[in-house]
Amino acid sequence: MYYLYHIPGKKIGVTRNLNTRVTLIQGYKENEYEVLEQSYDIDYISDREIELQKSYGYKVDRQSYKNLINKNKQMQINATEQTSTFPCPLDKLKGRLMDDLNLIWQTSHGEFEITKENIPWIIQNAKTSMFNDNRSYIYNKAFYEAFFNPKHSPQEALLNQKSEQTLMFSFDRFELIRKWATERGIYDKGNSHTQYVKLMEEAGELAQGLLKKDAYEIKDAIGDMVVVLTNLAALEGMQIENCIDSAYNEIKSRKGKMTNGTFVKQTL
Repeated sequence: MYYLYHIPGKKIGVTRNLNTRVTLIQGYKENEYEVLEQSYDIDYISDREIELQKSYGYKVDRQSYKNLINKNKQMQINATEQTSTFPCPLDKLKGRLMDDLNLIWQTSHGEFEITKENIPWIIQNAKTSMFNDNRSYIYNKAFYEAFFNPKHSPQEALLNQKSEQTLMFSFDRFELIRKWATERGIYDKGNSHTQYVKLMEEAGELAQGLLKKDAYEIKDAIGDMVVVLTNLAALEGMQIENCIDSAYNEIKSRKGKMTNGTFVKQTL
């Protein structure tokens, strides 16, 4: 049985297990959500979810439920030498992991397993694929160090992972975005005006996420805006890194005070 549930003011979703997905994972009690419909037909319930998300004005899932959930099989995790990729976006990952507890897959670092103990780590460290927004991944070595290497504690592994992530962001994150955009013809066939329109669309999604206090939507919108700004700068013959440096050099010595929640610079 598939349940189409509604958390007023938050979202509309589909699940096979209300207690696990809505109460245990999302933290809502029975009196804080309602079941709109239920059906054994995954095609019907998936289409109905999208229809009602639009009707209620909520963010519409990029993929329908039927495309994310395989009724008869556990999710197929694609393991390369460096990463393990899950066939779902970040905002669906926690539920899929809970659905597939004790799923085992093979990697270059040995056998990995999904457990209640390591799901929080996966959620915290997973990233959206640069090539497919509907896929997410973790680094195998970091996961191994956190849970499968007896020589290191999870706390030590997490600190090392954060350090590696900081270095990666500093040196090649924007370059990866430009590589992604180049491969998709954005720089050859796109222009600054379309990127600006895209930026405004993402700003609207950010505003919606802030109003709903939806952490996933806020994170997604901020990330998308950084990608668009990176491409916009490239189309204008600039690098976003230089734009950031220029802005920082201008504000680093600026003095002022907070007024009504806004920093107001000091004027001479």
